[in-house]
Amino acid sequence: VEGHGGLLALADVRGVRDTINLGMLDGPPPGPGAWVLIHMGFAMEVIDEDRAARAMEGLELMGPGRDAGQGAR
Repeated sequence: VEGHGGLLALADVRGVRDTINLGMLDGPPPGPGAWVLIHMGFAMEVIDEDRAARAMEGLELMGPGRDAGQGAR
């Protein structure tokens, strides 16, 4: 996560950067370098690096997604 102002932040997921909304999080917004669980453009929870790595491993097991040209028609 990188600061972007207000309740928005710039997130990097495997090299893809996108703006996310931090409004669903409890407490202060996470700072640069923090890991967050993202769903539909919203940061749902601040997580640690170990949990982030496990989540990414799980996503990789599911195979390529729409961003890799495998999307729904």
